[in-house]
Amino acid sequence: MHPVVLWFHQLGSPPTFDRFARRWAPWAFALAAATLAVGLYGALFVVPADYQQGDSFRILYIHVPSAWMSLAVFAVMALYAAIALVWRIKLCEILAMACAPIGAGFTVITLATGSIWGRPMWGTWWDWDPRLTTELILLFMYLGVIGLYHAIEDRRTAARAASLLAIVGVALLPIIRYSVVWWDSLHQGQTIRVFGESTLHGSMLWPLLWMVAATKFWFVGSLLARARADNLRREAGKDWVRQQVDASGGRA
Repeated sequence: MHPVVLWFHQLGSPPTFDRFARRWAPWAFALAAATLAVGLYGALFVVPADYQQGDSFRILYIHVPSAWMSLAVFAVMALYAAIALVWRIKLCEILAMACAPIGAGFTVITLATGSIWGRPMWGTWWDWDPRLTTELILLFMYLGVIGLYHAIEDRRTAARAASLLAIVGVALLPIIRYSVVWWDSLHQGQTIRVFGESTLHGSMLWPLLWMVAATKFWFVGSLLARARADNLRREAGKDWVRQQVDASGGRA
């Protein structure tokens, strides 16, 4: 077996994943904090004010990375869900369900910052704009996955039911992505491209890239931490969990 394939196969073992998550989650959070500090410093103190929007445009550095992550996390959740349903891998069920609260959090931040940004730009806190409306539906999809997962007592049955909903919800992602192209929208079109030419000036772009990296690292850390907690709950009573609790003095 190829070493990489073997490593992924071994990682599917609950004790192996627990050790992996316990080791790397703090590193991911540390990297997230470091990159977030650099990005926020650049966004607040280095980048010049926008010639049209003034300083209010600075909310972009939170809004845009969160919006990207709201879509990316759902896609990752659906991918894990598909793997879990096809190959019956319990760890992928756990990872898929761990994605949902994180993605919902990013979506709430996206909607909140978009509303705050929209008030001075559009003159209203909310408009049933195609982009805003579909993003709100995405939040409901996340909440639906979370609710369905916790509505069924058996964890594996619950994860499979919620995974189906996550897979169906993927159809919403391209609608959100291209909503400003397909329909008339108050929301501006795509002006920021991490890969490719962006209409945002380079002096304003670099903090955004740091913030994008920060959200990625935060997602990895949160995913590992949440999945590890769910893994321990599911494996409670197993010898390896009891040994770990005994070795840590009651702290897993």
